[in-house]
Amino acid sequence: MAIAATLVVLSFSMLTPVLAVRLQKAGESTSAIGAFAMLTFLSVALMVPLMPRVFARLGVARAYRLGLMLEAAATLGYALTDRYGWWCVLSVLAGVGAAAAWNGAEALIAYNAPPERRGRFTGMYQTALGGALALGPFLPSLLPLSPRALTVLAAAALLLAIAVTLSPGVSQLRASRVGAASMGLTAALRRVPGLAWVACAGGMFEVGLTAVSSAYGSKLGLSLASAASIAGVLGAGSFLLQYPSGWLADHVAPRRVFASAGWLLVAGSLSFAWVTQWHSLLWVSAFVWGAVGGSLYTLTMIRVAHEFADSSAVAGAAAMIVSYTLGGAIGPAFSGWMLDRFGVVGQAAWLSVMALSVVWAAWRMSAGARSARA
Repeated sequence: MAIAATLVVLSFSMLTPVLAVRLQKAGESTSAIGAFAMLTFLSVALMVPLMPRVFARLGVARAYRLGLMLEAAATLGYALTDRYGWWCVLSVLAGVGAAAAWNGAEALIAYNAPPERRGRFTGMYQTALGGALALGPFLPSLLPLSPRALTVLAAAALLLAIAVTLSPGVSQLRASRVGAASMGLTAALRRVPGLAWVACAGGMFEVGLTAVSSAYGSKLGLSLASAASIAGVLGAGSFLLQYPSGWLADHVAPRRVFASAGWLLVAGSLSFAWVTQWHSLLWVSAFVWGAVGGSLYTLTMIRVAHEFADSSAVAGAAAMIVSYTLGGAIGPAFSGWMLDRFGVVGQAAWLSVMALSVVWAAWRMSAGARSARA
């Protein structure tokens, strides 16, 4: 499951900046590019609440594979047409498939990790995903392929992920305790509202800014390879901080870890206000957004695995995924609008406010919440 998920992320991270730059070169506005990038995550957020029921009916492994098939079909569709309207339809289809694939992988891995080392195990898994997220955007400059060929390659990676999960062992994995009472998404969100908000912020910073940042870099005159590398640096940040974040989750109280993450995001967001004078700050801000945004998702998933140990990891994971994807959906659209309307200063201001809300959510967490080791 971890290998398959890594292939999925590699495919997604390679394709996202390529599609964003293709749209920009075709004359689409930053707002239109942000709206397109929003659709996949919005579809995931709308479909994930249905996943516990789908998993119960089809089985986690089968639903996961069907989701990957939908993603592969949608990805291949980008190579067959250049029409913006069709791309929006394909983005929705990819989101439907991603809902099953994402929820299934996260629930299985969180449930089966040893509780006393859940942070480190989850950190290692997320490190693999971060590596794929970092490598993907650099592939356009490393491979002598056209944008259409890169799209076909992304679809091939998804087909390989399906093949990896065909082993009998995957079909036998469970994501909930035998006899555990079922729990819906609403109940799960009510149980951990602070974690849900932090997960939303994580999605906004880690993936919600990828396409818009690359497109803005292209607008400043950067080449395709350079603009795509902004997303690569964002992914590199996520890669480097995953395991340290997992280790901290096993040893340090959650309130301190989440608050520190929020203050780092404030610093990275404020620096974006000067990117027109110093273009290098684009990569600095992207690194911080990826590093801390990705860590926030990992930390919330670790905490939710502890909070929902008496019931079902599917419900807790679904709550975090919905929140994270809502952030990923809001991020591109709103960031694109802010850049078009208020420029880099407006973008820096609203991202700083979002970062401060993470600090606020952290200090509202119970002081009694301890690390897994404690």
